[in-house]
Amino acid sequence: MSIHPTAIIVEGAKIPASCTIGPHCTIGANVVLGERCELVSHVVLDGHLTIGNDNRIFSFTCLGIAPQDLKYKGEPTQLVIGDKNDIREYVTISRGTVGGGGTTRIGSGCLIMAYVHIGHDSVIGDGCILANAATLAGHVTVEDYATVGALNPVHQFCTIGRYAYVGGGTTITQDVLPYSLTSIERNNRAYGINKVGLERKGFTAEELKQLRSAYRLLQHAKLNTTEALAAIREKIASGEFGDKVAYLADFIAKSERGIIK
Repeated sequence: MSIHPTAIIVEGAKIPASCTIGPHCTIGANVVLGERCELVSHVVLDGHLTIGNDNRIFSFTCLGIAPQDLKYKGEPTQLVIGDKNDIREYVTISRGTVGGGGTTRIGSGCLIMAYVHIGHDSVIGDGCILANAATLAGHVTVEDYATVGALNPVHQFCTIGRYAYVGGGTTITQDVLPYSLTSIERNNRAYGINKVGLERKGFTAEELKQLRSAYRLLQHAKLNTTEALAAIREKIASGEFGDKVAYLADFIAKSERGIIK
């Protein structure tokens, strides 16, 4: 096992021999690391924290720290992180709270860039990108393959739908539609589908066509959200729209904070 002599590892921590622990890292007693993880230097791992395989964690990152919630009284809540994530410098990710279910969860294959904060009880899916200084309040959900731009504050209890792309500097106070491009440059509005990103993820021309048609109903027809959703449901029932649009319709129907149109 490669552990720098300046690292502090509390008895009870579980660290496989395949891991590399750099200078001045601190690892608490309830931390469990997967295989082949690398802590570059000055990393703090705290609380009930489970990290999967092949994660690379850069300098001055703090994972599993106590939540920034005045109601938190030291309960043994947790942070669970998947496999093959790059977590860059100065990232902070809080463990959960009892009131929020007790667990903050990060998926696999994510790029979490410098100075990102992920608050308590948030859930990040697989393949997500959180750009520099994205700031997620507690109870935020970022679904699979979504991108959150630099300097984006995200209000608590918001959901960012799968494959969405949020431009830098955009303040998110409502749910972000799946597959969408949403940006402050368009007055904090969704202004179309994330065509390039979806093509890169293997969406077919027919699926893109169906999504564009569904977004036209949401954005350009003279319909309110309820009416647009009913129109989309009709086309799903007739077979004109497939499962990708069905997921979009379900997302809209379940939204509690309302959607950014």
